[in-house]
Amino acid sequence: MATDYRPDRMDRTDRHAERTHIVPSALRAPFEGRTWREFWYLMLNLPISVMLFTFAVVTVSLGLGLLVTFVGIPVLAAGLAGCRAFGALERSRARALLRHDVGAPEPLRTRTNGVMSWIGAVLKSGTSWRHLLYALLHFPWAVTAFVTVLTLWSVGWSMLAYPLWHWTFPTFLDEPGAQVFGDGNGNSLYLDTPLEIAATSAAGLAIVLCTAWLIRGFAYVDRVMVSGLLGPSVLATRVVELESDRGVVVDTAAADLRRIERDLHDGAQARLVALAMDLGLAKEKLLEDPDAAAAMVDEAHGEVKIALQELRDLARGIHPAVLTDRGLDAALSSVASRCTAPVTVEVDLPFRPAPAIEGIAYFTVSELLQNVSKHAQARHASVEVWRTENRLMLQVTDDGRGGADATSGSGLAGLAERLGAVDGILAIDSPVGGPTTVTAELPWRG
Repeated sequence: MATDYRPDRMDRTDRHAERTHIVPSALRAPFEGRTWREFWYLMLNLPISVMLFTFAVVTVSLGLGLLVTFVGIPVLAAGLAGCRAFGALERSRARALLRHDVGAPEPLRTRTNGVMSWIGAVLKSGTSWRHLLYALLHFPWAVTAFVTVLTLWSVGWSMLAYPLWHWTFPTFLDEPGAQVFGDGNGNSLYLDTPLEIAATSAAGLAIVLCTAWLIRGFAYVDRVMVSGLLGPSVLATRVVELESDRGVVVDTAAADLRRIERDLHDGAQARLVALAMDLGLAKEKLLEDPDAAAAMVDEAHGEVKIALQELRDLARGIHPAVLTDRGLDAALSSVASRCTAPVTVEVDLPFRPAPAIEGIAYFTVSELLQNVSKHAQARHASVEVWRTENRLMLQVTDDGRGGADATSGSGLAGLAERLGAVDGILAIDSPVGGPTTVTAELPWRG
């Protein structure tokens, strides 16, 4: 049920997730590349945080101390700008080692190209102060993560590999094994028997397994800090989304206007022009040849009926009268009657949503049913509409050949963009061979 039908394509991540592993994930964790990438990320935390913390404290303290003079303002701005530069480094590091892609925050908005304008923009930017907060908070966290992870990771692997290097004690140190206890009076405990060596290795394995998940927990905290303090703010992200949605709405409105203009020019307008010419000829023949004039008037009457039907279809495409008068149930039943496959319509709404949302829901179902008629080769389809909390849910299902694809350029992709412009969602489940289920979610706004 779509403009394009092709097998669903899974990305590399999805294919990897579906592989069958013999070893449970809890046992695989210490040997996976993700764990080692996150380990090295935590190890690099300390030197980078030391530099960032030192830079931030020195420059900001110097700038604040010199605020009694004019020099303190540019020094403080330079310190905040340096923190922003470190933030770019941290985002790149998180992208490379944590596979965590955080977008750059909103750029500085300067009124002019002057230095003073730049200084003012840096000082007024909330992003700059969030980067400074990251520099101050990340240092103690980096120290904690570095010490904890390095200690447990190195001890765990050393104990796990103890059977491999136990021989070094009697060979080079003249001792039977690693000493666990000794009081200097000849009382000591060495790990030298086969049972003790095996127990040491087993304890090391337990430490390694636990530390691997501890590393992931520490890395998760770093992801949160990078996203929350070094990425774009929630407000800025929302503004970008609204700007994108506004562009989609404007493009959609322009496309609809072009379609209406084209339909009027190529359809009803051309037919009415021809009708005017025919009536003019009939008027001229009215006295000379009444029979021919009557035939031409009769033909013109037929053209008028066709032109009226085209105008009705055009008006229905803009906003159907039945939707305004009787709501979604009657309007969708009318659309379903024009589908090539039998369609069952079920609308369960406590009351009508906002007219704008109702119109979007109508045209969404209308386009989906057109796809059923054109592409699905279905024997039966169904339309269900209901309300869940503050969302309007639409679901169109058919038993056609499936393979619906919402990749860029398809009709479903354009439909998803239109729904996204009003905070809507389009979900497609269409395996090759069918059935196809397309679910749309819209805000209620009653």
